[in-house]
Amino acid sequence: MKIGILSRNRKLYSTNSLTEAFEKRGHEVKVIDYLKCHMDITSHRPMIYLGDEALKGYDAIIPRIGASHTFFGCAVVRQFEVMGVYSLNESVAISRARDKLRSLQLLARKGIGLPVTGFAHDPRATKHLIRLCGGAPLVIKLLEGTQGVGVVLTETQKAAESVIEAFRGLNANILAQEYIKEAGGSDVRCFVVGNRVVASIKRQAREGEFRSNLHRGGTASLVKITPEERSTAVRAAKIMGLSVAGVDLLRSNHGPVVMEVNSSPGLEGVETATGKDVAGVIVEFIEKHASKGKTRTRGKG
Repeated sequence: MKIGILSRNRKLYSTNSLTEAFEKRGHEVKVIDYLKCHMDITSHRPMIYLGDEALKGYDAIIPRIGASHTFFGCAVVRQFEVMGVYSLNESVAISRARDKLRSLQLLARKGIGLPVTGFAHDPRATKHLIRLCGGAPLVIKLLEGTQGVGVVLTETQKAAESVIEAFRGLNANILAQEYIKEAGGSDVRCFVVGNRVVASIKRQAREGEFRSNLHRGGTASLVKITPEERSTAVRAAKIMGLSVAGVDLLRSNHGPVVMEVNSSPGLEGVETATGKDVAGVIVEFIEKHASKGKTRTRGKG
């Protein structure tokens, strides 16, 4: 098969791991910098170009779209879909997962466990918003944040009000969310491929930090998940419409709660901590599904 990996940098661990896994199985692979692509949006001859090269003959693409380039990246993915190319994660699913508020609303509608979350525009609702989330301490999140950036733990009511006011002064959209103290600064990343969790790790925040993101100095270790956690992760990925997802769970006193569903989960932390060839599992999934020769239709939302 001819595979395109939409990534800004071939040297990134995840991109390189996927490239090697495909090449090992005899497939042709090209890393495509999606920001350097341009598109011919025409009814009878839709095409994508990288410079002067027409990107033709691809059987499948793997989107590795950065959060800061979601709009254009999804447009490129969508153009491949228009051309009849199989996408591991479809453009609509990526957009759905990247919108934190929308994704939480969709998960809530399907009964997935979530931290108590509040959202408001009117400044007069601030105190009520904080009460909805159980009061301080609570977490304030920028909707546009990623990798732990724009996530603040506020220890007191006054601090929460001040942070909300500051973010609103920047015209930023924020979520207020209950703080799951019993999680102890850790979360569980479940790596979902298709209808199963193929690997899972516990991410522990460094001392003095509550955010467990590996990019912020967190550490990863192998963890055994419960049947409920496994089911929650698979259901969350399915609700988003994602074939491959990193589902981040917190272990609360009332069961697993979903923090986020990531449409481009990194491979380095999970492969290093578990020793599993997750890239190889993704290749096998594409070999099985891309042969259908057409894109899929996902759930609405």
